[in-house]
Amino acid sequence: MKQLSISATAHALNYLPQYHADHVGLFAAHDLTVISRACDPWTGVLDDLDSGVADVALGGLWVPAMYAGSQRDLVAFAQVNDRFPKALVVRDNAATFTWSSLVDGTVLAPGIGGSAPYAVTAGLLRDHGVDPSSVAFLRDLSTPMYVELFESGLGDAIVLDTLTAQSMVDRGTGVIAVDYTSAVGVGPNSVYYCHRDRVDELRDRLTGFVTALDYAMREVCATPVAGLQPLLTQHWPTADPSTLSAACVAIQESGTWDSVRIDPEGTRRWMEVLAAERMVSTAPTFDQIVTPSITAHLELSQSHR
Repeated sequence: MKQLSISATAHALNYLPQYHADHVGLFAAHDLTVISRACDPWTGVLDDLDSGVADVALGGLWVPAMYAGSQRDLVAFAQVNDRFPKALVVRDNAATFTWSSLVDGTVLAPGIGGSAPYAVTAGLLRDHGVDPSSVAFLRDLSTPMYVELFESGLGDAIVLDTLTAQSMVDRGTGVIAVDYTSAVGVGPNSVYYCHRDRVDELRDRLTGFVTALDYAMREVCATPVAGLQPLLTQHWPTADPSTLSAACVAIQESGTWDSVRIDPEGTRRWMEVLAAERMVSTAPTFDQIVTPSITAHLELSQSHR
């Protein structure tokens, strides 16, 4: 059996299709053993790619984008998230929330795992005519730390992953004002990438991987959450089962797991956001950071909802 090693930037609910594919033997059915680990700090994925410990990294497309044109030539070949499964949580009055209400306010944007929570939020502010510089962003610290501080009274809003946002709703310490899956629309949140010069070497393994992942996405979206509960409990044993179920259903219904194909238009919009934040000197093109050749064999129509 061939082996594919993945280093991920996190262990997250939005990666569930990969865990499901492994759990039910879909990778094995393609003569593939997938070994996956989450790196702490997340930048370990780059070290693992360089050392050969990992064949593939799982994380944000903004990483290959920032390195575009440099000696570290990274290319994405598939995605596990077709949308950004994040939310903006406020303390109350979500129904009256407007983006302009954040002017002169403070937003907590956890950044220890990367810059996407801030960058996506800044892009949404611009889309709604609000200058991001009019909002104070607290960044670079962990999600648990910022959740604790927010619940203690710091800030006016906080950017969170779906599971953490749901946990605050269930505790009564916050309400979801904006669901980014619908507010942003289609866009590559979490992608699989590798060194470009390894694509041909890995092609057979990557093709088997994305074929299994594609099938897993359809199964995960079609399976009632009760049927996924054993897998959810296995991966998040300390999470409240009802919170975990509610967060899983929200992602199932959001379109996040619709396709393994990376959307060119969604990529273009995301690159424009990165350029506006000066995270890249020039917005890279789709062809610079994505190779569609690994998913080319899959059916063009890939809506799994």
